[in-house]
Amino acid sequence: MVLSLHSFQRFPFHGVAVHGIDCFKCVSMNGANKACDDPFHNNYSAAILESPCMGGRKGRDGLFPATSCIKIAGYYDDTGETITVRGCALDSGTLTTDTEIIRMSHCGRFYYDDRYVHGCLQSCNDADACNAAPMGAVPNLSLGVLIAAIAAIALLGSATFQPSGWLQTINGS
Repeated sequence: MVLSLHSFQRFPFHGVAVHGIDCFKCVSMNGANKACDDPFHNNYSAAILESPCMGGRKGRDGLFPATSCIKIAGYYDDTGETITVRGCALDSGTLTTDTEIIRMSHCGRFYYDDRYVHGCLQSCNDADACNAAPMGAVPNLSLGVLIAAIAAIALLGSATFQPSGWLQTINGS
């Protein structure tokens, strides 16, 4: 996960340091908040960036450092009003995916704010402010992971692996 230095603020929870992710937090109904809508422009988004982003946990009081950013984009079935919501969330630790919003992005119909919405709910945790990009624009691999993978392939391609010699060294033979 690629996180900027300011996201590594420490939060003392029972002696354990925890790290949060930065996410954009905003709501736009029918395009009323242009800074929140797609296409998303970073030139006027500092006011809606929460660093670190804090979210609630199911069955717990208070706010906790978020582990993922979320984005909801769609329209209400009953009125056709468009809605865009950007925020953050964290896994509450339950066993099923249907109660954990960050575990699975999906498109279709879902219940939000006591009404049905037709649209997409997406989550990401690969970089700070990852909920800025429109659907499909967030890469699955960060540049650092890609470079590390290429370097590993290059190193393995030039080295000769001899498992029998490795075992002899471990056994002291």
